[in-house]
Amino acid sequence: MISPTAKEIFIQGITRDGRTFRPSDWAERLAGVMSSFRPGGAFPGSYLSYSPWCVPTSINGVKCVIVNRDLRDAEPMAWDFCVNFAKDNDLQVSEVSPVPPAPAMPKAAQTPVAATVRSDPVAPVIAVAPVVPVEPPKT
Repeated sequence: MISPTAKEIFIQGITRDGRTFRPSDWAERLAGVMSSFRPGGAFPGSYLSYSPWCVPTSINGVKCVIVNRDLRDAEPMAWDFCVNFAKDNDLQVSEVSPVPPAPAMPKAAQTPVAATVRSDPVAPVIAVAPVVPVEPPKT
């Protein structure tokens, strides 16, 4: 149930029974359909881009679409389309980010790790850079 005061909703690419939703580009498709709903509306000659009110993203490897309340205020039918898309496909919807943000990493941990020189010529040397978490865009 989505409360009327929700600032934004997260439509997750996982069904209620835990399966990954297909097709794999569903989030981009849904956001593409909503691309003309934007502040000021679409105008001729503008390049195709996602609406700031309906943004596809990936949170911890799960495809999501973040739908902002401003879409509901501007175009209630577009908001209903997104909500009904989630209901019709049995997708999980939440009003808060589905996963807590990762703890901040110290600056030293954000720099790439240099490759080490090994005396064993057979063993491969693998340079690994730490994964830096990306937060979803805030609108």
